[in-house]
Amino acid sequence: MDDRVVVAGALCDRGRLLAARRTAPPELAGRWELPGGKVEPGEGPEEALVRELREELGVETLPVERIPGQWPLGRGRVLQVWTARLLSGEPTPLEDHDELRWLGPDEVHTVDWLDQDRPAVAEAARLLRDALDRPGG
Repeated sequence: MDDRVVVAGALCDRGRLLAARRTAPPELAGRWELPGGKVEPGEGPEEALVRELREELGVETLPVERIPGQWPLGRGRVLQVWTARLLSGEPTPLEDHDELRWLGPDEVHTVDWLDQDRPAVAEAARLLRDALDRPGG
């Protein structure tokens, strides 16, 4: 049986990465994650990401590229992460979160990320640093 995919967005805007603080379940409450959710039947991962970020944050986004790798979440689920660009709206914690923070690439270590998000966060921070280092970045 295939693992059920959960997608998350490394949502980037103006050289910063969005972190979202979980409210549930109790064992994850208070920790930080890249927002997203389950891919529904008949839905592609990128479609699911756009839908989930709209539902959770009230924003329109564009998935850019998948961060290599996937991370086990338990109970037959795996996490896949895409970098995503903010197209419109101001992120607001509408579902599953009580606080959002925009973090620069050198600030990502200042919050307590969920363990499965850490490799993708490190890669997203590296991509942000590289973009800032380029001329015109």
